[in-house]
Amino acid sequence: MRVADRFKDYELLDTSGGERLERWGDIILIRPDPQIIWNTEKKDKRWYTAHARYIRSQKGGGRWEVYKNLPDRWNIKYDNLSFNVRTMGFKHTGVFPEQAVNWDFATDIIRNSDRELSVINLFGYTGCATLACLDAGARVCHVDASKGMVQWARDNAQESGLADKPVRWLVDDCIKFVKRELRRGNKYDGIIMDPPSYGRGPGGEVWKLEEEIYSFIELSAQLLSDDAKFFILNSYTAGLSPSVMHYILSSVIVPKFGGRVTCDEIGLPVTSTGLVLPCGSTAIWQKD
Repeated sequence: MRVADRFKDYELLDTSGGERLERWGDIILIRPDPQIIWNTEKKDKRWYTAHARYIRSQKGGGRWEVYKNLPDRWNIKYDNLSFNVRTMGFKHTGVFPEQAVNWDFATDIIRNSDRELSVINLFGYTGCATLACLDAGARVCHVDASKGMVQWARDNAQESGLADKPVRWLVDDCIKFVKRELRRGNKYDGIIMDPPSYGRGPGGEVWKLEEEIYSFIELSAQLLSDDAKFFILNSYTAGLSPSVMHYILSSVIVPKFGGRVTCDEIGLPVTSTGLVLPCGSTAIWQKD
């Protein structure tokens, strides 16, 4: 497992009873996590002094129960990057800290390249991966179907001092955008893709991961330049295992571009136990 253990402003303090106890800067949150099926003793006193807790509803969704003064948004840092954090609907905060291992992978390649690389971030969300690539020196195309998420990503770029870097911010359906880029003949040296299990595009287009992912990777791989460097595919969908994603990238990309594919779970260290909580899966194609 690849472990995101360099975050200073984020800490997974403890896990028990279907919940995470987390520190986001100075703010303590409790959020549900279906993978936490153990009921270990809650020794950390912050279980009982948290700022807020997300309570699931039996009817679907849920709500935040606030116990202390909780700002509308606050800021956390990762290396040179600054991210705005908010308590959103369906338990999210705008940052997936376990993804830092993928940011680090991409930035290492970008910094060690002998030329400026062009990267496209599909389903770019609040832009954490986009900012990491910009900070490393790449040109980035950031695409997400949500206008609010793209604006959040732009705000993060401003907070990180990267607003003047070479980036395109696109509110668009990712499949339609990739097709247009192919017609325009545009190419990229790196592709980052973190597709949702289910979603809708800005025009109401329905996305179901298991039905779309293989054909979309076939399509997106056509955007890779002749000297492409990497393709990062991440998933939080239980049915899409690391090995399945490895198989897809190996069958679609390797025959044309060579290179190799690796795959693994990604996770976060748990302070109270010293163990690691799995938080998704990633497969990566890399040019040798």
